[in-house]
Amino acid sequence: MQNADHSGSESAGPDRYAFTPPEPAVGVPPQIKFKKVRRVRTAAPLHGAPKRRKRWVWGIAAGLALVLAVGAGLVGLQGVRAKGHLQTAAGLFVQLQQQIRNADVAAAKGTLAALQIETKAAREETGGIGWTVAGWLPFLGDDVRAVRTVSAVLDDLAARGLPSLLDVASGLDPAALSPRDGRIDLSSLTTAGPRITAGLEVIRRAQADVAEIRTDDLVGQLGDAVRQLTDGLDKAEGLTATADRAARLLPPMLGTDGPRTYMLLFQNPAEVRATGGMPGAYIVLRADGGAISITGQGTATGSLKVFDAPVLPLGDEMVGLYTDRPGVFPADVNLTPDFPTAAALARAMYQKRSGVAVDGVLATDPVALSYLLRVTGAVKVPKGAPLTSENAVRVLLSEAYAKYPDPAEQDAYFAGAARAIFEALLKGQGEPQGMITELARAAGERRLLLWSNHQQEQASLAGTVLAGRLPADDGAAPTVGVFLNDGSGAKLSYYLTQAAELGVGACTGEGGRELHLKLTVGSTAPGGGLPAYVTGMALSGAPYTSRTNVMIFSPTGGGVVGVVHNGKEVEFGTGLERGRGVGIVTVDLPPGTSKTYDVTIQTGTLPAAEAALTPRLWTTPGVRPWRTAVKSGDRCAT
Repeated sequence: MQNADHSGSESAGPDRYAFTPPEPAVGVPPQIKFKKVRRVRTAAPLHGAPKRRKRWVWGIAAGLALVLAVGAGLVGLQGVRAKGHLQTAAGLFVQLQQQIRNADVAAAKGTLAALQIETKAAREETGGIGWTVAGWLPFLGDDVRAVRTVSAVLDDLAARGLPSLLDVASGLDPAALSPRDGRIDLSSLTTAGPRITAGLEVIRRAQADVAEIRTDDLVGQLGDAVRQLTDGLDKAEGLTATADRAARLLPPMLGTDGPRTYMLLFQNPAEVRATGGMPGAYIVLRADGGAISITGQGTATGSLKVFDAPVLPLGDEMVGLYTDRPGVFPADVNLTPDFPTAAALARAMYQKRSGVAVDGVLATDPVALSYLLRVTGAVKVPKGAPLTSENAVRVLLSEAYAKYPDPAEQDAYFAGAARAIFEALLKGQGEPQGMITELARAAGERRLLLWSNHQQEQASLAGTVLAGRLPADDGAAPTVGVFLNDGSGAKLSYYLTQAAELGVGACTGEGGRELHLKLTVGSTAPGGGLPAYVTGMALSGAPYTSRTNVMIFSPTGGGVVGVVHNGKEVEFGTGLERGRGVGIVTVDLPPGTSKTYDVTIQTGTLPAAEAALTPRLWTTPGVRPWRTAVKSGDRCAT
């Protein structure tokens, strides 16, 4: 929320805070022998042996047919009973899910007990010799084995896997984990943690067992049931894995093993940066045994100032894309969309200025705060009217610049507002379940990011929405990133609108694909009447024309190969970051205008796909939500 004082005496010229991309370039970026066996002559068979052998073979065949017939009959009777138990279990499972979502642990325990009775009965009905024999039958054997596997899997889940979901409901009860007078009680989570981990192992074994069932070989109704079970297991695994991660991370991160210190950055999307917005105000938090307190606060440019040399090594790729700005200017640490990199730089800067080495860095923005204010209600701030969910974004990102023209006064207002909102959260103001819902929404939009300086904790965060890092390897789902950095030296990003459509194109050599991105960026800025601080340096050449550097990150191993605007090829800057080709287009937007670009992107070699290819799209969270669409493409012919 805090902003650079572009007019201050520390300014190093008009390009101090604005990011200028690399020089434009056209084209693609540099991206059994057999052993000889001696025959042995055998003695001639005794007279009459062929007839006896023939009668013996027919005897075996007749006996086997009888066993199969009896087995099939037993399976028929038991199958009817097993079906009834499984159908009842399905209804109880739906009921259990709803009770867990509502945190009704007492009712869920009764439902689970009834569910366990049904799954045990289904397993017993399908566990006899008749089912083993019937599994050999042609045509029906696959179905019989599938029913037997499903019954066993569901019984294991009910006995040893689903109880972990109850531990999730009790250990991660929003009411129990909600701060009260600045403290979070972690005892229930610590107790439930080992049971959640054990349950997760059971669920994952069940996933592996069900994955071995070939649904294409099953009768339609049974195949559909197995696919539904697969989907349900995936959801249960995701929920339990998240709970397991939380049970392992939250206690130590909140100081159960010793005090922790964190830096909480508030990003200002009115001056956009790749992870969301320019780092502005920050507060310093101390966590000790679940007790959380604010021990300091400041602003990126006012307190951390500017460094003579990068605080950490940046590497050739980073310097090639961003120069040394991320390591020198606190307001530019997140020119890169890689939050772990930005967080480590912010930590190093704070340590150099304060002598304090924080254990981690968090980041959020006023849009996320507006979500939380829906739950807390209005929050009083040191100056001005109380902040609400309706006015927070407008006040913090627009009106405050007109009301407080002095940058120092702006800094004081933003820091005071950030502290007031966070203190309301620490006091437990608001309904716990609603708070969890809004935090999840903010995290899902990448408006809540977390990095830990503890290696094992950071490894656990990897791959979550909190990590803020593109995958190191996309695998079968090529990921495209569209990230924005302000180039105006102003606060005109408040008026940006953004839309992106990503689709799959032609197959290319060596197992790659073309992807097509249609990108539209617009400005709703007025033609006049804005405070001088909002129009800022006007590096676009006109005070009300916003300049945005749009960075398009290709899938891993790929590159950006072409950009077209109004039917004409556009020159664009190129670079590399963490195995991805990067194309950069500078977009100048006068008030009330928009521009659309058609971008062709090349993937790296993709794994052989058995189904349609569905890419993924990451974007910089803005003041206004993106309009996005992602379309799948048919797999390449082999």
